[in-house]
Amino acid sequence: LTKLGITAIELLPVQAFVDDRFLVERGLKNYWGYMSYGFFAPDPRYLSGGDIAEFQQMVARFHSAGIEVILDVVYNHTAEGDQMGPTLCLKGFDNASYYRLAGDRRYYQDDTGCGNSLNLDHPFTLRLVMDSLRYWVQVMRVDGFRFDLASTLARTSGSFTRDAPFLRAVRQDPVLNKVKLIAEPWDVGPGGYQLGAYPAPFSEWNDRYRDQVRRFWKGDAGMVPKLSSRAAGSSVRFDHDGRRATSSINFLTSHDGFTLMDTVSYNSKHNEANGEENRDGHDHNFSDNCGIEGATDDAQILARRARRRRNMMATLMLSQGTPMILAGDELGNSQGGNNNAYCQDMPIDWGGRDIELEDHVAALSRYRAERLSDFLSFPEDGRWLSLGGEPLGDGEWQDPATAGFVHEYDTER
Repeated sequence: LTKLGITAIELLPVQAFVDDRFLVERGLKNYWGYMSYGFFAPDPRYLSGGDIAEFQQMVARFHSAGIEVILDVVYNHTAEGDQMGPTLCLKGFDNASYYRLAGDRRYYQDDTGCGNSLNLDHPFTLRLVMDSLRYWVQVMRVDGFRFDLASTLARTSGSFTRDAPFLRAVRQDPVLNKVKLIAEPWDVGPGGYQLGAYPAPFSEWNDRYRDQVRRFWKGDAGMVPKLSSRAAGSSVRFDHDGRRATSSINFLTSHDGFTLMDTVSYNSKHNEANGEENRDGHDHNFSDNCGIEGATDDAQILARRARRRRNMMATLMLSQGTPMILAGDELGNSQGGNNNAYCQDMPIDWGGRDIELEDHVAALSRYRAERLSDFLSFPEDGRWLSLGGEPLGDGEWQDPATAGFVHEYDTER
């Protein structure tokens, strides 16, 4: 991590969680942890001896290496599920206060796709979440949070609002407004997609960056203006209310979806091991297998994939915004085309380590550390050049046949 110049790690959920009933019935387990039921305790399966001091020691070790620790937290729903789910925690205390209920109050309002939605309009629910967040900062010493399905947290009377009680509470809290705050700016409810709508100091996962960079490098037509906007920090969405270019969390891959290696190795998902007849997971991956589906010994295909991974990593590391790398992408890690591996134990394959790609990412990280984070405009800032080295003309911006460009920027700026 220090070789790569990593400044923060983001852990998938560590708060106590359960395995989904339907997974247990199939003999599978939940390896991602998005079924929390205890907001104040690390999950016991991550402790070797059962002492929470182990978590504190881990954080201290990262801090000693100059690396911050960010937690992915799930306050949008709990593991209690819908009206047919178990009673584990909040249902038994005060179901009608902790959850948003439907018109027929036997049922739950489900904007999360997980059976229920926490009701952060209620002061006691809001207090529970705020106390939990402060606990992880003040007692466990973490440096920030990534809020899963944050649009659910920002719903008031069922509708998203950027001035919701939760967002106001966090922004004014003297403990929490000093740590890293990252929103996953969507949920599955009506009006849930809110990329760019969150107030400072929140940063946001930018899925438009992921999709459009993938489409550019797989050769889709008309992607030059879109890529230039993403490389310039997606300023149309994020440059407001005093937000910085670091507000856009740029990523090519995350836990949810293909790894970088699989993005250049598979045209289709291969999730059969999940036991849902390959119906689960995204169908729109914007991936390209470079000529052969899956693993191959073809030297030309392997060289093409390696080059594209380097190109995509260079795009990520040299774009305005905050780059996020999925662990293992810098090593060429594959999940065999599974783009929804939440119920699969798939550790990183250190034996297949791609040292050339790892060194490439480390060099990009060193170079990036010298750059500033001001927003760049599209296409006014700097000079945007064609692959032939000439200024890109107005017609070329919109020409679907334009396959690439070079951005020359002022390093003194």
